[in-house]
Amino acid sequence: MIGCGGLFGVLMKSAGTTELNAFYPIRPECQADVPAPRFKPRVSFCFSTNAFLAGKTLSQRRWLASFSADGHLDIAKVLRRIQRGGVHPSIKGEVWEFLLGCYDPNSTLEERNELKQRRRGQYDMWKAECQRMVPVIGSGKFITTPLIDDDGQIIDPSLVTVQTSDKKVLQWLQLLHQIGLDVVRTDRALVFYESEVNQAKLWDVLSVYAWLDNDIGYVQGMNDICSPIIILIENEADCYWCFDRAMRRMRENFRCSASSMGVQSQLATLSQIIKTVDPKLHHHLEDLDGGEYLFAFRMLMVLFRREFSFADTLYLWELMWGMEYNPNIFINYEDPDSKTRGPSPANDKVLKQYGKFERKNVKTGYTEEHSALAVFLVASVLEIKNRRILNEAKGVDDVVKILGDITSNLDAKKACTEALKIQKKYLSKTKK
Repeated sequence: MIGCGGLFGVLMKSAGTTELNAFYPIRPECQADVPAPRFKPRVSFCFSTNAFLAGKTLSQRRWLASFSADGHLDIAKVLRRIQRGGVHPSIKGEVWEFLLGCYDPNSTLEERNELKQRRRGQYDMWKAECQRMVPVIGSGKFITTPLIDDDGQIIDPSLVTVQTSDKKVLQWLQLLHQIGLDVVRTDRALVFYESEVNQAKLWDVLSVYAWLDNDIGYVQGMNDICSPIIILIENEADCYWCFDRAMRRMRENFRCSASSMGVQSQLATLSQIIKTVDPKLHHHLEDLDGGEYLFAFRMLMVLFRREFSFADTLYLWELMWGMEYNPNIFINYEDPDSKTRGPSPANDKVLKQYGKFERKNVKTGYTEEHSALAVFLVASVLEIKNRRILNEAKGVDDVVKILGDITSNLDAKKACTEALKIQKKYLSKTKK
């Protein structure tokens, strides 16, 4: 016989698993190969009403209650809940738009609706521009074959309706089939991407982004960042703007040159962090020719997409973005040249509008450009595997194998908690 406590646990686990399966269904033939998510929406059960209520997780009820009558969002309250237990799947998309800086929590509902309509019109204009060059864009289909040959000549005139003498156009056309190939490989286990229309939506957003980003364009891995946004947000234009904001945080990771990738700046910071908080481990890695920490390249590049299940990745990202949240993010994105930077962290009330990680940086005045929470998260993984690396690793390949064991076995909440501890330790030591 199951007691009340046992029944409560069974109900919680069952409800969480059922919800995730409903929101991110796995294709039947892929079930055996996909790790079960560790994240479950934390719910509590009210026996008097026979209803599940939100526990630690930010629920739709708590989310709606965080807005004032005219639409101002109590971001401090929301951040506390997210940092405790993540966001319920039913509202992830709209919560992410705030976490990533699409909207100002201090705006009204009317102001946000006006901004949303303006942005949708802007995206439609950009997409139409792309569509005039490549009509497949916006058709519900996408391309996986090259559009131009090595000499820059159009292979199939029915697919391209623009002259290819312009360097920007040429570079963009070269990217489109690579985007298509990556789209086919993206989250293939999910039922969502059985639909060509949904795949085309991902292709469209990435193609428009590549056209507008003259400097970086598209780099493999951006598809992994964009995919969850496509799944969570229904309107394509809204997806684009949310992805644009996500890329503003991560864009430099994808910058390529003949000799380096942008993520190497974060790897250098990671090296400095481990050297400071765990000199023994750092020296051991140096002895193994791993002092450049290239084994952590993928973790930082696509924010642990390969180390977590799909549901756990979403949970990890919102924990990270909640902990890194800065209330000035919206104004900084909207008007980078503005001298107004939003609320100044002059008092405890304002400081509560910052995430735990960013609050610590603000209090200590730490401004290292490449010290995102993700870097401390990798440091926490290395610390978790410290003993095995010191005792078992005889070369960099061994380090890679040891770190590979974390796939589907890493608890996102614990990893973030450890990352905050390492940040505190690092800031303490560097201050001295």
